[in-house]
Amino acid sequence: MNPTDPIFIGPKKKGKLRETFESLFVAFLIAFFIRSFVIEAFKIPSGSMKPTLLVGDHIFVNKFIYGLRIPFTKKRIVNYKTPERGEAIVFIYPLDEGKDFIKRVVGLPGDQIRLSGDEIYVNRTPIARSALKIESGQKHDLALIPVVRDAVADEAKIKAIPYSPDWENFSYFSESQGRNQYLVQIDSNPSYWNGEFAVPPHHLFVMGDNRDNSSDSRDWGFVPMENVKGRAMFVWLSLDSDRKTLRWDRFGKWIH
Repeated sequence: MNPTDPIFIGPKKKGKLRETFESLFVAFLIAFFIRSFVIEAFKIPSGSMKPTLLVGDHIFVNKFIYGLRIPFTKKRIVNYKTPERGEAIVFIYPLDEGKDFIKRVVGLPGDQIRLSGDEIYVNRTPIARSALKIESGQKHDLALIPVVRDAVADEAKIKAIPYSPDWENFSYFSESQGRNQYLVQIDSNPSYWNGEFAVPPHHLFVMGDNRDNSSDSRDWGFVPMENVKGRAMFVWLSLDSDRKTLRWDRFGKWIH
């Protein structure tokens, strides 16, 4: 080889520290993108959505379904659709924007909501509701409370109610709004509500499925559409702090 010939030198190897940093940075960007635009985890802190969701449930929220929001703001850059009646949504609490709440959509912009006892009327039409019967003579101290397999349970595709220590104090119903069908519970000694609400433009009227034990639009008003973060998807983890165990039956449960 002629000493004056050029010598080819391959690409310089990256140091291990640099490779690790780049891998972590890429992982951070992917996680940030997913959390900002696609899916976010949310923990259920209270019983306001029982029997649908229990304290200790960890869920994923679909943030993509309603559109794309600029991270750390309430400004949407793309709108796909708006929430429907009967959907369980996560939103920024209007009275304290440092908190996220989860409730069910009952009224859309322009709807007239009337509460009479435990009945809910949307534009003068009562929300469809059918009672579920609990099987008698069963030992209800496990994960699920079996229901009587009648026409109501079959139509709603419900075989059991999630167990909670105070389950005997409630009556259980299958409710439906449009194409959305879900469970609600009403206290044996209900705190009856009476009143009428006109949902303003670009706002929602929301309620918890635990109808007599929920702080919602009946107390603090309407949810601005811009506060909606996404729709509840499914439970990915469930911790029962009372019995110090996991609720294995709830893993992967879709939220209706």
